[in-house]
Amino acid sequence: MSEKNILVVGAGLSGCTAARLLAENGYSVTVLEKRATVGGNLYDYIDENGIRVQLYGPHIFHTSEKEVFDFLSRFTEWTKYEHKVLANIKGTLVPVPFNMTSLFKLYPKEEAEAIKEILYSEVGVDKKVPILTLKQHSDSRVREFAEFVYENIFYTYTKKQWGFKPEELGETVMNRVPVYVSYEDRYFTDTYQFQPKDGFTPMIEKMLDHENINVQLSTDAMSLISIENGTVYYKDKPFYGKVIFTGKIDDLFCEKYGALAYRSLKFEFETHDTSSYQPAAVVNYTTTEDFTRISEFSKFACEPQEKTVIVKEYSKNCEPGDIPYYPIPKDGPRADYAKYLKEAQKIDFLYLLGRLANYKYINMDIAVLDAIKLVADITK
Repeated sequence: MSEKNILVVGAGLSGCTAARLLAENGYSVTVLEKRATVGGNLYDYIDENGIRVQLYGPHIFHTSEKEVFDFLSRFTEWTKYEHKVLANIKGTLVPVPFNMTSLFKLYPKEEAEAIKEILYSEVGVDKKVPILTLKQHSDSRVREFAEFVYENIFYTYTKKQWGFKPEELGETVMNRVPVYVSYEDRYFTDTYQFQPKDGFTPMIEKMLDHENINVQLSTDAMSLISIENGTVYYKDKPFYGKVIFTGKIDDLFCEKYGALAYRSLKFEFETHDTSSYQPAAVVNYTTTEDFTRISEFSKFACEPQEKTVIVKEYSKNCEPGDIPYYPIPKDGPRADYAKYLKEAQKIDFLYLLGRLANYKYINMDIAVLDAIKLVADITK
């Protein structure tokens, strides 16, 4: 086989981006995908009510990377969509991330004004401040406010999402939850915020539509690929091209250091005879319920129908047969991953790409950007 041959394991966004760019650079690309569909967890479809449903949970595209936006725009038109999330705090719906609107909805006006003035003067208007910083503030009113936000927005939700208390996950995770010192109620503030007009699946299908790309669905790459003494074997023969691996890195090495820990998700879909189920596309349940959030799909597409489809999302430990969604952000699993990474680095022409292979959660835009950078490295 020629070194212009590429095996891409996984037809998620990372693998498909790399496949397209390599094909355009004259490589012969074979994409191996275990599922019967492309796009990985981005897969969506139109149901019997005309609603585009995302089978593996809600996905929102946002980026400030023009290169990423321009690349994806080759394969889709866009619908403008700015994501807004509400949190159900003991029956009261407030914007999250927590902002000044949230403050005044949950606090008496005089007390809210006092806290607002402190934040405006010390943090600045239209700024973000980590909850940990506020918990250490010199003013007791700010500390009590921070504790309220921590308990009602972060603590219970984190335990449901990760199966650990926040303090067990470290400051990196805790610092992801800021307070917005503003009335900004968008969940993201990126330059480009859109949804693919016809859905994610058609976008991916167009991306893979190239004469140099061969997609093999319902194909378990692990039954075709093996590693022996630093050599990659494909169909029991040494493979002399390049391999881009986007799957679980512990699967690639037959779990020789044990299975890496992930959180998985369980979804409960419901159809309701109403055009609108809730006031926002996503409502987080931060203090009540076993599920973490409810998403309403027609609101992502900005196309209300006579009926609506919602999904309740439950977080769980990833068991055999489950889909791995989130790498566990703890030192132990990261140390286990480092052992696999060391093994992978011994193999020439093996490239790791995406959240499963690199054992880190990444947004869609970073998945595309990482693939662009990898292809630039391969083709230089």
